[in-house]
Amino acid sequence: MKLSEKQLAVISKTVLEVLEQEKEREKKRKHDRRLRNVKLLLKNYRAFATHVSDIKLEINELNKKLELDELDTDEFAIKSIMKSKQLTLAMIKYINKTLEVYKLICEKSNDVESFRRYQVVHDLYIGETKKTALEIAERQSVHPRTIYKDVNKACETLVVLMFGVDGIKFD
Repeated sequence: MKLSEKQLAVISKTVLEVLEQEKEREKKRKHDRRLRNVKLLLKNYRAFATHVSDIKLEINELNKKLELDELDTDEFAIKSIMKSKQLTLAMIKYINKTLEVYKLICEKSNDVESFRRYQVVHDLYIGETKKTALEIAERQSVHPRTIYKDVNKACETLVVLMFGVDGIKFD
């Protein structure tokens, strides 16, 4: 069976459309994954911060013990633990810098809603005392649903600040 030129053109056009649709879906998945990752980082921020509070001391102690061969365990496991601790420390520093930039952007915007979004993120995820959405809503004099909308909007901006142009969702 031989296909006509018209049939080949229709097939080619259909294949190109399907490929384009798949490309768009992949872009959306990447953006959604980055957005989810930012939210996960925020939700786990306090745990990370607690974990890294004396990480430098722990890393130095592990290094000294490795140098003196005082550890009876597998050296590879110790190095893996050290690498994980260093990565967590680097991630916390990066998150802190990103949040500082976000705070500056919100302050300079002279937009009440923008600054409220920063405060909401800070109170929910970053501040020493965790506050509930209801507590924050009462303090901000907004509906509790607004708090979750603020978090989503803030995370959209944080995605761009953390991932650069890869964090932008092009329509």
